[in-house]
Amino acid sequence: MHNGGKEKLVVEVVAAHNLMPKDGEGSSSPFVEVEFENQRQRTQVKYRDLNPVWNEKLVFHVNDVADLPYRTIEVNVFNERRSNNSRNFLGKVRVSGSSIAREGEEVPQLYTLDKRSLFSHVRGELSLKLYLSTKEEVKQVINAGGEGGGVVNSGGGVVSKKNKKMQQQGGNLVVPKQMGLGMVQESNKMGLGLQNQAHLKPVEPGPGDIKPVVITTVPGPVIPAGGAGAAAMGLHGGGHVRGGVSNEYALKETSPHLGGLNKDKTSSTYDLVEQMQYLYVRVVKAREISVFGGGELVAEVKLGNYKGITKRVSLGNMAEWDQVFAFSKDCIQSSVVEIFVKEGNKDEFLGRVWFDLNEVPKRVPPDSQLAPQWHRMEDKKGERAKCGEVMVAIWFGTQADEAFAEAWHSKAANVHLDGLCSIKSKVYLSPKLWYLRVGVLEAQDIVLGDKGASMNMMRYPELFAKVQVGNQVLRTRIASPTGNRSLSNPCWNEDLMFVVAEPFEDYLMISVEDRLAPNREEVVGRVILPIVNIERRFDDKLVVSRWFNLETHFSSQNDPKAVVRFASRIHLRASLEGGYHVLDEATMYSSDVRPTAKQLWKPHIGVLEVGILGATNLMPMKIKEGKGGSTDAYCVAKYGQKWVRTRTVVDSLAPKWNEQYTWEVFDPCTVISIGLFDNSRVDKNMVAGNGNRDTRIGKVRIRLSTLEADRVYTHAYPLLMLHPSGVKKMGELHLAVRFSCANMFNVLHMYTMPLLPKMHYVQPLSVSQLDSLRYQAMNVVASRLSRAEPPLGREVVEYMLDHDSHMWSMRKSKANFLRLTNVLSWFVAMSRLLEAIRTWHKPVYSTFFVTAFMVLVLVPELIIPCIT
Repeated sequence: MHNGGKEKLVVEVVAAHNLMPKDGEGSSSPFVEVEFENQRQRTQVKYRDLNPVWNEKLVFHVNDVADLPYRTIEVNVFNERRSNNSRNFLGKVRVSGSSIAREGEEVPQLYTLDKRSLFSHVRGELSLKLYLSTKEEVKQVINAGGEGGGVVNSGGGVVSKKNKKMQQQGGNLVVPKQMGLGMVQESNKMGLGLQNQAHLKPVEPGPGDIKPVVITTVPGPVIPAGGAGAAAMGLHGGGHVRGGVSNEYALKETSPHLGGLNKDKTSSTYDLVEQMQYLYVRVVKAREISVFGGGELVAEVKLGNYKGITKRVSLGNMAEWDQVFAFSKDCIQSSVVEIFVKEGNKDEFLGRVWFDLNEVPKRVPPDSQLAPQWHRMEDKKGERAKCGEVMVAIWFGTQADEAFAEAWHSKAANVHLDGLCSIKSKVYLSPKLWYLRVGVLEAQDIVLGDKGASMNMMRYPELFAKVQVGNQVLRTRIASPTGNRSLSNPCWNEDLMFVVAEPFEDYLMISVEDRLAPNREEVVGRVILPIVNIERRFDDKLVVSRWFNLETHFSSQNDPKAVVRFASRIHLRASLEGGYHVLDEATMYSSDVRPTAKQLWKPHIGVLEVGILGATNLMPMKIKEGKGGSTDAYCVAKYGQKWVRTRTVVDSLAPKWNEQYTWEVFDPCTVISIGLFDNSRVDKNMVAGNGNRDTRIGKVRIRLSTLEADRVYTHAYPLLMLHPSGVKKMGELHLAVRFSCANMFNVLHMYTMPLLPKMHYVQPLSVSQLDSLRYQAMNVVASRLSRAEPPLGREVVEYMLDHDSHMWSMRKSKANFLRLTNVLSWFVAMSRLLEAIRTWHKPVYSTFFVTAFMVLVLVPELIIPCIT
């Protein structure tokens, strides 16, 4: 379905900062050139300005808004050289179409300029606004018959004579590939797949205009059982499957009917999942309903044996519900859907309206939502005079519909009201984590407390500093007495590390304490600092240290304005470390290695798309009355800061979700984790009790470096769990995975870079520090996600982040021992063979060895050729 020219893509070029001087005189004359779907426009030239400001809007035609998330916008910055009508490259930015906002929601985004190749000299940033608009119009780009010295484009800039041979098709600039002006990637030579080739061809509207999808059959040598599957998955709790195990634990290729295989363009948005048809009924409000004595109204939607009931609203001038009901098409048992309006819990209805399903329209995004209409209701006798009206919208759609996530689903008809919120699909974001470094240097003029002063004649004071952030507490060592310092001026000079999250709500509390006896301390001074005021640093430059007055037991608590003539002091150096990556996952299974500071982020290199299709052969996780064994399964996928949770499929051992999610990829050496859980909040009895922890079913890991670009992998991944009786298969998870990258050179360049940010190597943290900080980071993430609605349980976060990966286990020890023996087995086999030859246990080998030895003794000239 095409856009018909209504919505336009607006790229507002705001400004650039700190560009590279390339005119030979310490400056540049920059202009910006933007290319989108074979349309190219440019801004005006800002002469001799390394920090130019344009504020120009470049408007482009959008052939298909639904296909926009799969497109990219190429933005190049050049320096114009008027002497020879040429230009120098100053940097480029590649923006994914998934980050384009709607009109009115646009905000300036700062992008770091990237290199064109490894040998490009580039620096600076570019500020852009990208959004869709129906008000802006595409200007005429060039005059095809222009004869002047320069050709004016839509941005008001001038195209040089050298580039005047550009062709014009449909009012847009179409540049031949050999000119190389727009950084067009020749994907045929790079082998990047069909998607990039589609960007090079002129777009021809038509019903077959869909995003190319390559579904390939994966042979054994390409994807072995230990490649992108069992070995690369790193199944948590799954035993190390060895060669002699049956195919039950192996990775299986599947052939689902994905949306991308259909010729219907309406399915391309969800091209990695199977289409699921739903009947949507939206009940908005009712009016002109008379009820004696007032009361509460409810609306009831009935389709065959399925019945959905809205919330209760008090009757005023108008009763408003605004709820959506979704009925799966495979559950439809009637040709008519009925909507009743009732009073409270009464069985008799006040009004009724019905619809024939054969007359229900079909809606496909990105169409706007179907406008609800007023319908006159009828009573039991079929009269419509005094029954009032109800506003309803009804349509057929798929899981791509905007109403799908918040709708009441027919398959969840038996879920109680309190559990409905916990079965919806949601997207969560991890909080932005920072390392807080607190350097406790020294203190001056410490006055001991009453208890310490009374014991001062008999002992040396044992002073130490205790630093607390939230529930994280660390202590320095006890200051040792030195000859050049008095006992009241202790020196520690220690760095303590903590994990804090934005927004900074906690305070940093430093107290100096005197240890009077084991497990007995006395506070002799304290200072409290808000974390939001602490300086942030992005490199290894030292932060300026400061002295802070300590609140002592002599301070006046009742009079804050009292003049303090004497105060103990403490010397601190505190900073928020933006150059580190806060590890909250196991290092070998990390999904994100970017530094905390956004200023240090590099552009993303690709997009990861995952279609969570379903699961099969799940083990029953609970016993329900009258139903026997059952499972209420949902999936949680985690990559980077983005967590996704699918909806819960109730009472099914073979659930189908068919939900698709997208992540930006910044490093190919990362892993996506997908876990399967049983929802314990669906059963009302379990919610009322204490056993409302979701049960883990299994986990799958996929390493992105094992995936080919622009290739769809469809497999059934075994879910393995370690039980006291051994490894047990809990079922199979069906996934469709695709990693897309626009420039393979950027991916290869990432392999040449260190895995972690620079600060991890300039000022490395110890192993014990990393383990402790990772545990604190996991606690911070779990506490923040548990505050969402619906909450993501702590048990889910701990399982996805491998909270027990540091614990010793016999299974891991055996697996590591077997790996070690496999490495040394070659040396052991060689030593045994030599021993057998020496003792003539193998006469044939011994005879051959003696013969060869005699030949080399008699003809020593053969020794070097034989060795070579």
